Amino acid sequence: MGVEERKQQLIGVALELFSHRSPDDVSIDEIAAAAGISRPLVYHYFPGKRSLYEAALRRAADDLATRFMEPREGPLGARLLRVMARYFDFVEEHGPGFFALMRGGPAAGASSSTAHALIDGVRQAAYEQLLGHLGVARPSARLELVVRSWVSLAESTALLWLDGRRVPRAELQVRLVHDFGALTAVSAAYDEETAAVLRRVLANEPADGPFGDLVGRLGTLLAPTAATPAPTTADGDDAPPARPMPVQVQV
Repeated sequence: MGVEERKQQLIGVALELFSHRSPDDVSIDEIAAAAGISRPLVYHYFPGKRSLYEAALRRAADDLATRFMEPREGPLGARLLRVMARYFDFVEEHGPGFFALMRGGPAAGASSSTAHALIDGVRQAAYEQLLGHLGVARPSARLELVVRSWVSLAESTALLWLDGRRVPRAELQVRLVHDFGALTAVSAAYDEETAAVLRRVLANEPADGPFGDLVGRLGTLLAPTAATPAPTTADGDDAPPARPMPVQVQV
């Protein structure tokens, strides 16, 4: 192999090992054996495990950033579902490696500043992709907060899910899309720019899409149930029906 080809092979082998075990538990000898070369040859291409680990982190970060890329056509809810499916594919494929990358810790002696810079790059790439899907070049402060908060929510949800996987993955993917809609709706109540974006998004959403499903679920949750007892007066008589409060919903 040429020099660059061999380096890329070693990075791939290391990333595979780091994806299934903590980087601190993987030795240079194991990496060399998996690559079919000697230990000294690994050091010929990389000064030590730290530099190899950082190279593997960089490849993982680049891969993770691409999971947010999606053609900007069709309903937004369906696009976000596909993004979340690819995101959780990565989480499953690189469990311990994903944890190490997102935590940005000094695993395998890696520089914390390097790890933080890599994950910040992933977050920024996800943020820019989402703004592109929303058709917004310069978001208001409130809309920026919504998008960045959702990126952080997806990250923390994936990390919590890895610890036991007690909630079905498919459910989490849908719920994260619902979370994006809910966060945007709350911000829209305070910010006209966000409201305009939300109206535009909902105008292209089918009733059977993720956002239509969310509206239906919220409607069921908020609807009065037959089991609710009728209010009574102090004498035990049925109280007159309460005058309904006017509610206005704008989309």
